Amino acid sequence: MDYQLQVVTLSVTDVDQAATFYTRQAGFTLDVDFAPTTGFRVVQLTPPGSACSIQIGTGLTDAPAGSARTTYLAVTDIEAAHRELTERGVEVSDIRHKTPVHDWKGDWGPGPDPERRDYASLAGFADPDGNTWVIQEIGFRTPEGAGGGRPSTEEGFRV
Repeated sequence: MDYQLQVVTLSVTDVDQAATFYTRQAGFTLDVDFAPTTGFRVVQLTPPGSACSIQIGTGLTDAPAGSARTTYLAVTDIEAAHRELTERGVEVSDIRHKTPVHDWKGDWGPGPDPERRDYASLAGFADPDGNTWVIQEIGFRTPEGAGGGRPSTEEGFRV
């Protein structure tokens, strides 16, 4: 039996403001905006390329607004993702990487991992309510014609 994560519910104070942030700045797709009564509204949004969505709204959860922490978005090119979000007006942290990767104890180096290893490079941002997101690079490939290739993952790396 497969158990697929389909939706993560985030609590926000202003549904319209949050929906605007997620669609216009974070680049999510608006899937549903349904309000059958004054006390209930669900807005479902999906990150580009994701099989999992988020829901915001009214009457969905009793969690405090802004209480979601470190929800991960996996990307294949963290520098491109950082640039794209920043150009849309999202305040994104500097890219950082785990160091040393194979014996990581919480130290960070600036920029992406020099070998672009999976799970080693991260950046973060928050929505207007303070729900935090982590962007993590997995599956980086050197662009065609840029020389080199994907770094060796022979030793492997997992969090």
